[in-house]
Amino acid sequence: MVVEKTPIEGLLILTPRRFGDARGFFSESWNAATMADAGINLAFVQDNHSLSARKGTLRGLHFQTPPMAQDKLVRCGRGSLFDVAVDIRSGSATFGQWFGTELSAENGRQLLVPVGFAHGFVTLSDDTEICYKCTAPYAPECDAGIAWNDPVIGVDWGVSDPVLSDKDAQAGTLEQVGTPF
Repeated sequence: MVVEKTPIEGLLILTPRRFGDARGFFSESWNAATMADAGINLAFVQDNHSLSARKGTLRGLHFQTPPMAQDKLVRCGRGSLFDVAVDIRSGSATFGQWFGTELSAENGRQLLVPVGFAHGFVTLSDDTEICYKCTAPYAPECDAGIAWNDPVIGVDWGVSDPVLSDKDAQAGTLEQVGTPF
């Protein structure tokens, strides 16, 4: 497993080793002992899997508030996506800053999104599947989100008219929503 730091403290890119032959490949997407050796100690309790049928589908920016805040380990199972995390930790030197990276079935990269970040992605191809592990179960009463196009955050999604859910289309800006972190 290759662990890469990003410009935002705590946000990591994890790239598992792949062992391939004529049949395909094998890879460990998560191994608690290997991660503990790298200083990453998380207890995941829920796995999620979603399919976005159309290129340009944008989901986010989502987070859960305490006491059900979540760390997430995000990967792409099929297709490709641009994955984004926004630092919403009060007092952080990088508060309001975002980082994005391409995750694809081909590159095998994963983004480790810690508690205190909003998360979202836009699909770069049709029929894209995203798989992610969470350290807390989904809790509707703690579900929150920030507008994908918040002008102060200024994420460059690479799309101007994404496919959105009603919830994401109506989300407020970070200034309007505030942060519990």
